[in-house]
Amino acid sequence: MTSPAPYGAAPSPVAPRTNILAIVSLVVSIVGFTVVGIVIGFIALSQIKRTGEGGRGLAIAGIVIGFIELILGVILIIVWVALLASATTVTTY
Repeated sequence: MTSPAPYGAAPSPVAPRTNILAIVSLVVSIVGFTVVGIVIGFIALSQIKRTGEGGRGLAIAGIVIGFIELILGVILIIVWVALLASATTVTTY
């Protein structure tokens, strides 16, 4: 009587591809192109939802970082304008 053939190793599951636009969104947001990073992040989320690719967290991180930088930039501009306005209105007696 022959013994049954031994089982081989189970194939490893294939990880889903990471969406390229998700990576681009994160990198662009970190570099400082906030609006571009936000737009690309939303496009990446749409593609990920449609195709099932990985990278959802990267796209969300790109969007969040982009919005944070955008808000901080707006605050910085407001403070800068206020400082310039106050510097020009100083009167001497």
